[in-house]
Amino acid sequence: MYEDAGVSIKAGDETVQKIKNYAKSTFNKSVLEDIGLFGAFFQPDLTGYNEPVLVSSVDGVGTKLKIAIQLNKHNTIGQDLVNHCVNDIAVCGAEPLFFMDYMAFGKLDPVVAAEIVKGFSIACKENGCALIGGETAEMPGVYQIGDYDLSGTIVGIVEKSKIIKGKSIIKSDVLIGIPSSGLHTNGYSLARKVILDKYSLNDKISSLNNTIGDELLSVHRSYLQLIKTIKNKIELKGISHITGGGIVGNTKRILPEGLKIKIGWNKWEVPAIFKLIQQAGEISDEEMREVFNMGIGLIFVVSKNEVEAAFKLCSELNENPIVIGEVE
Repeated sequence: MYEDAGVSIKAGDETVQKIKNYAKSTFNKSVLEDIGLFGAFFQPDLTGYNEPVLVSSVDGVGTKLKIAIQLNKHNTIGQDLVNHCVNDIAVCGAEPLFFMDYMAFGKLDPVVAAEIVKGFSIACKENGCALIGGETAEMPGVYQIGDYDLSGTIVGIVEKSKIIKGKSIIKSDVLIGIPSSGLHTNGYSLARKVILDKYSLNDKISSLNNTIGDELLSVHRSYLQLIKTIKNKIELKGISHITGGGIVGNTKRILPEGLKIKIGWNKWEVPAIFKLIQQAGEISDEEMREVFNMGIGLIFVVSKNEVEAAFKLCSELNENPIVIGEVE
């Protein structure tokens, strides 16, 4: 029987029933059908668009999953994935329409799957996008029992003339950094290797407000509302989402040829979790800056005469912007 080979159709059906209401809670008038069909149907409202452009992105959360699995805490990892994907299209000027997920398990646990999807639904509602479908796979022999993997795909929309590409960035433009909420979803293979050699996830360090495990599971924040507010008030020449590759590696992706960035690494206080990782692994500054966001999750590139306005708008949204460098 199929179940003897490690795959339970019953568990799959139970999972669908558990997650259906979470998905439906994110639906809006553009979602035409319930989940369960072979395809998902979404009719976008194109009112106000002259040349609408669809923007898509796909991503995962890496080995942050291992922390969630070790702590048996699965209700935040879905938020990480949605917010990461949302940020990746928001920095292009797009707003999300819908999200779809892929979950693969060594042995499907409907309760764990439901917790993950609950996280998807929370973040989808916060970002104003619909969770319209996905795939749940049980793959014994590929994943160990207790292990799982996630990926997500997001589709958004932007007016063609308002796409943010970085093409207008010039020498002397200013880099404004926005704080991260922790490691977000990058660098966990290195973080786990050095921290778990010396500490337990349940250890509480005086420099941290949480246990090490809770700190590492801090939700990858969404910058969508901040970006939406600011891009409608001032010219954002470019925006970089700081993921794998760090501040320099990600920001150089939006620079026109012949330009580079100069970062003032002492302009902000690096959060304690990064200091703990660096100390535990005796990691060089160069390596830390290449792997981690170092406390800066988003960067706006603006002209010098827009800095004051950008700071005012950020402060109105309770953000703490920092001038961290400039374009050379």
